[in-house]
Amino acid sequence: MILSLEWLTEFTDTAEINVKEFCNRMTDTGSKVEGYEILGEDIENVKVGRITSIRKHENSDHLQICMLDVGTDSPLQIVTGAQNVFEGAIVPVAVAVAHLPGDVTIKPGKLRGVASEGMLCSIGELNLTEHDMPGADNNGILILGEEFADDIGHDIRDVLKLSDTAVEFEITPNRPDCLSVIGLAREASVSFDKKLNLHTPEVKGTSDGDNIKNYLSVTNQSPALCPRYTARVVKNVHIAPSPLWLRARLRASGVRPINNIVDITNYVMLEYGQPMHAFDYKCLDGSAITVRTAAEGEHFISLDSKEHTLDSAALVIADAKKPVALAGVMGGENSEIVDSTTTVVFESANFMGASVRVTAKKQGMRTESSARFEKGLDPENTLPAIQRACELVELLGAGEVVDGIIDIYPGKTDARRVAFEPERINTFLGTDIDVDFMKDALMRLGFVFDGSCVIVPSWRSDVEDMADLAEEVIRIRGYNTIQSTAIYASTTEGCRTPKQKFELLLERTLIGMGLSEIQTFSFISPKFYDKFGMSSDDSRRRSVVISNPLGEDTSIMRTTALPSMLEVLSRNNNFNNENTRLFEMATVYLPSEDPDALPEEPTSLTIGFYGKGDFYTMKGMLETLCRVSRVKVSCTAKSDDPSFHPGRCAELIAEDGAVIGVFGQIHPNVASNYGFSAPVYCAEIRVPVLFAHAHEMEEYHPLPKYPAVTRDFSFTCDEQLEVGVIENVMSRAGGKLVEDVRLFDIYRGAQLGEGKKSVSMRVVLRAADRTLTQEDSDKISAKIIDALARDLGITLRS
Repeated sequence: MILSLEWLTEFTDTAEINVKEFCNRMTDTGSKVEGYEILGEDIENVKVGRITSIRKHENSDHLQICMLDVGTDSPLQIVTGAQNVFEGAIVPVAVAVAHLPGDVTIKPGKLRGVASEGMLCSIGELNLTEHDMPGADNNGILILGEEFADDIGHDIRDVLKLSDTAVEFEITPNRPDCLSVIGLAREASVSFDKKLNLHTPEVKGTSDGDNIKNYLSVTNQSPALCPRYTARVVKNVHIAPSPLWLRARLRASGVRPINNIVDITNYVMLEYGQPMHAFDYKCLDGSAITVRTAAEGEHFISLDSKEHTLDSAALVIADAKKPVALAGVMGGENSEIVDSTTTVVFESANFMGASVRVTAKKQGMRTESSARFEKGLDPENTLPAIQRACELVELLGAGEVVDGIIDIYPGKTDARRVAFEPERINTFLGTDIDVDFMKDALMRLGFVFDGSCVIVPSWRSDVEDMADLAEEVIRIRGYNTIQSTAIYASTTEGCRTPKQKFELLLERTLIGMGLSEIQTFSFISPKFYDKFGMSSDDSRRRSVVISNPLGEDTSIMRTTALPSMLEVLSRNNNFNNENTRLFEMATVYLPSEDPDALPEEPTSLTIGFYGKGDFYTMKGMLETLCRVSRVKVSCTAKSDDPSFHPGRCAELIAEDGAVIGVFGQIHPNVASNYGFSAPVYCAEIRVPVLFAHAHEMEEYHPLPKYPAVTRDFSFTCDEQLEVGVIENVMSRAGGKLVEDVRLFDIYRGAQLGEGKKSVSMRVVLRAADRTLTQEDSDKISAKIIDALARDLGITLRS
């Protein structure tokens, strides 16, 4: 929407307000300004002058020497080549030094030896067109009529009303009322605390007994698409150019002047925001108008001479035989106002916005009219708008307004009422605005108070509840007046759950060990289980089946995340990443025995790497995780998992025997399925089980005050006996005095025999309250030796 500030002053006194201040304040109160242009500022020192004499240039056949009266004491001499000038002509004169549009500067000079003190201007040199100045010669100097005789010596910008400021607004779709001068004037009057000057159009009519019923009848067959249709007739029409003041306002608003009747419809559309249309009465067959939907495939030629094929969804304005307008979009060529038009039918109607938008988009002919209708206009505006058009007809002497109005309005509704709750508005805004200010702001915006309710004006369909009233109040008060305050609400402080904190601890620990986190899809292909080497009777093959999968590759929910981990590791290996360490905090889905019950969704921590590292690297990672989780675990060999190497796989076991997870080297056959030729190591940890055994508080142990006693034990045992089992037996046998048990040597040799190994263990003994004696150490050593013999059948090596 382009607003002429000169036009605005007709409704509210903003003439003394600086344009930048105007734009900033209007933007602050909700009418966003995109920019502004000061019209006529590129024209300087151009005056109205009269040619007092003309003589031929003695050194040229086409140049003439003009003497001009420009209101100064002495006449001005200008040499021109224009042939349409004559003595007594009133013309625009650029008095040197002058400036014209296009960064043109006029300086004094000589033409063929004769001094010229300026230049006579054409309409093009003033950046005007023949629409702006009807009757002007495009190829000659602009000749002004005798009505400008009193303006000799005056600035051409004031005389031709070229001085104005055009402000461009970006109006949001919920505020179609601001697509008008009156709508923006209402906003400006409240924003700047100025009086709003509106007047009710007055139409005298002919009072000769003639009535609109003698000319026209209207039938509305689609009240849902056309809630209101208003029409008036003007006879004895005289088609002529509009007066200068009207043309200037249209030009400043970005609309090209055409003739008085068409200009009136455009003027009212800009002023009231109500699109209008004028029909040539003699082109209406049957002297009737019918508002109806188009027949399927019906043809229509618009004002721009383009043919359109309509469908049954399009709303048309038709006479007895044909469509004469596409409702809310554009009129038809068959009823266009022409110079011979003598009787005009003015249409001011309200059309459903969605219908207009669909039709305009289908036909590829979005117009100023359709852009307004599609946002939803006020049905109450059709009558004042058509009255204003008829008032202008009488003011311009463009015709005689026939008495009577056709106004079909079957869908009139009651005004919306919203409860006025000042305390609630202040609470909602976090402000302490005075009730009187609220009422004053709302009333000046057009709201009416009725007891404890506010009656919403018809043009504000966007106001529905208390929050909308609060927005109206605060935008006028100013959003920058809201003081920053702490949030006040009855709520609880947000924080992570213990489980979330625990999972975050695991993630940060793994990242600290150089692993990168990944995320994979929870749905997989059943073929993943075969590729992973899972046995046919494995319980993990029982999966949740997706009812509407995208394909077989995403048809089930995974029960283990290790296949997904191997897929990512394989992709990295194919990209020649030589050393890859990854982990994922994955969700797996374990179906319930009850088919109607939802599956369990435990979290499974998967770890995988290849390249640098081996089985013990993975074991160290898991021991670190257990240490930061404060969980005591032991490792037990596992050889029956077909997905892992039978000799390089182990389970993590909690103190109560619960299995926390499994880790080890992936079976070579499985690794080969994923394209690996080198070892791959993976682990899968049951996070809920690990979390259940984690200790929230770490137990404090003071630094030891007394020295430790170290005892070494070497014994022969079967090759299959795990060192971890030996450590557990020795720890239990030694009791609280055992501080540490660790392996320091393994020996295998022919003298030990087939399937035997020599294991050397170091036990650290310490008491917290005393120094251990030789006797204490011997007793504990004897208990350890007895336990090894009793539980494992092994004895000290001789």
